[in-house]
Amino acid sequence: MLAIIKKEFKSYFLSPIGYIYIGIFLLMCSIFFYLDIFTYMSTDFTYMFGSASTVLTFIVPLITMRMFSEERKNGTEQLLLTSPRSVTSIVLGKFIAAALVVLISIVATLIYFAILCYFGNPQVGKSLVALLGFGLLSLAYVSFGMFASSITENQIIAAVISIAFFMLSWFLPGFSSSFVNFSLMDAFYMSFINGAISIQNLVLLLSFTILFIIFTIMVIQRRKSVK
Repeated sequence: MLAIIKKEFKSYFLSPIGYIYIGIFLLMCSIFFYLDIFTYMSTDFTYMFGSASTVLTFIVPLITMRMFSEERKNGTEQLLLTSPRSVTSIVLGKFIAAALVVLISIVATLIYFAILCYFGNPQVGKSLVALLGFGLLSLAYVSFGMFASSITENQIIAAVISIAFFMLSWFLPGFSSSFVNFSLMDAFYMSFINGAISIQNLVLLLSFTILFIIFTIMVIQRRKSVK
């Protein structure tokens, strides 16, 4: 699995995708940092993540849309599936590689926290909880984006499916309160952004991530069995 992680991780930076993702993410964070922090003269680091969470809907598909769909389109999927590596190790390897790119961009936001520490006294505990929640939300998005990529050979369709699903889960609670307990964005906003770790929301984000990793394994395993 380590070999797959290395291969996939390098591929993000041998192409512009990794740089584009990190660049867009940090650019938007810089804008939100200025608007939410400097404009209101606040030292609450969580404000920036509240705004940045909406950006994930549109930029996470940039790194997930090619994970499996590109393999199918280029005809290299058969080589991958007939290799001695298990489907589970292939899926986890691709997931971890994409997760590392996302986590690198999140760690880079500590620059803004350092700026806040220089000019004021931000709440460290609350900031770390928000950082944790944002990371879990990002991983949940990566897992679904990977699943979307596994069910189609068209990268654009995979990206559209991901964005549509993220937006749907974002707005559904507004139509019915019964969807609140299943909304990833609400799970982040209702606890982590406020500096509180809710076991229910923590389980929701982790369960969602694990569930769609398993769904992806099932899709790829089924495709392997018919090869």
